[in-house]
Amino acid sequence: MLEKLTETFSGIARRMSGNSRISENNIREAVEEIKTALLEADVNLRVVRRLVNRTTEEALGERVLKSVNPGQQFIKIVHDKIVALLGDGAAELELKGPDTVSVILMAGLQGSGKTTTAAKLALRLKGEGRRVLLAAADLTRPAAADQLSVLAEQVGVAIYREDGSKPEKVAKNAYKKAKKEQYNVLIVDTAGRMQVDDELMKEIRRVKDGVNPDEVLLVADAMTGQNAVEIAKSFDETLNITGIVLSKFDSDARGGAALSFKSIIGKPVKFIGVGEKIENLEPFYPERIASRILGMGDVVSLVEKVQETIETDEAEKLQEKMAKSTFTLEDYLDQFARMRKMGSMQSLLEMIPGMAGQIDESKLDEKQWKREEAIILSMTLEERRNHRIIGPPRRKRIARGSGTSVSAVNRLLKNFDKSRTMMRKMAKNKKMQQQLMGGMADPKI
Repeated sequence: MLEKLTETFSGIARRMSGNSRISENNIREAVEEIKTALLEADVNLRVVRRLVNRTTEEALGERVLKSVNPGQQFIKIVHDKIVALLGDGAAELELKGPDTVSVILMAGLQGSGKTTTAAKLALRLKGEGRRVLLAAADLTRPAAADQLSVLAEQVGVAIYREDGSKPEKVAKNAYKKAKKEQYNVLIVDTAGRMQVDDELMKEIRRVKDGVNPDEVLLVADAMTGQNAVEIAKSFDETLNITGIVLSKFDSDARGGAALSFKSIIGKPVKFIGVGEKIENLEPFYPERIASRILGMGDVVSLVEKVQETIETDEAEKLQEKMAKSTFTLEDYLDQFARMRKMGSMQSLLEMIPGMAGQIDESKLDEKQWKREEAIILSMTLEERRNHRIIGPPRRKRIARGSGTSVSAVNRLLKNFDKSRTMMRKMAKNKKMQQQLMGGMADPKI
């Protein structure tokens, strides 16, 4: 996500941080480069001017030019300005207490990912201990209610639907059911259109008036750039939306919409869709996104993802295995499964400080990892636990079983030995671990 912006900002960050002092000229050069990058990323012109002017004004201040590390200070200024554009702090959902029904109305154009996002949000709220009911009030798109039913079953929440009814009636009756059966969140999926029109707005307005929602979330396709901002303005004028969910955020290389919403319509981005899987919905943290844009990584999000997939005691056992070189191919196979749960390797590498803008996406061969997984799965349990016993005959058998070649098996085993050596050094060397984290503990950075 945001690859083009990140690549440009990472380059600026490296050049500026490498200077022992910076002048008015190289500040203006950097700011001009930032301006070009933002415009190419489809950021609103008014937003670009605001960020550029405020960055230039503060960076040219005498306090900055006399600082100990002006290069880093300049990057900090840009970071803070981007955070201000994105919105100060994460914008949480404004829901009632657990003993009352809170209503979330989902709005958006057809194809924006609205129905899927409703299910993703239901899963997230269920994980927070909420009792969620989905309402299928999209009666325009063929099979929309069927799609929501399938997704509801997938995430393990209830659904209310009425075929041949009116959307506002479905929403009202769903609210009655939620109240009667003690659900504390009702998520109402509404109809979309190929474009904003009066009929759509009147229909969704009737639905809103019928259930008086606590949150009106607009689902916008991040890949549509500034069009998403214009769509949000239209919906806001009719519905007074409370926030935006940017779907397909992981596919948006430009990122202009995310940087424009708060400044142009005054409404925050609350969630971002970061993948096709039903669990791929994340809160939108302005500071973390700003750090990613600047190539500073996002260690907090990375740690959170790890914590979701591995318990503390498991992590300690894993570190001990690494330190003692008892990490096996069986452990390696287990890590494949955990990594898959955390997301794509591309998205994970973007969270590591210094990696953004340095990643050649063409070299991130996910198929290669699948081949390695197939090779390990073709081994016996004994071979996975002690790869030293895998001689030539066993390698031929494993190659046949995995549909690969002996050279591929040899390569995997050779790389695994190298990895174990590196892991052992990492597990024993605290200083090296800190360096890998990019010095994030340094308060000056």
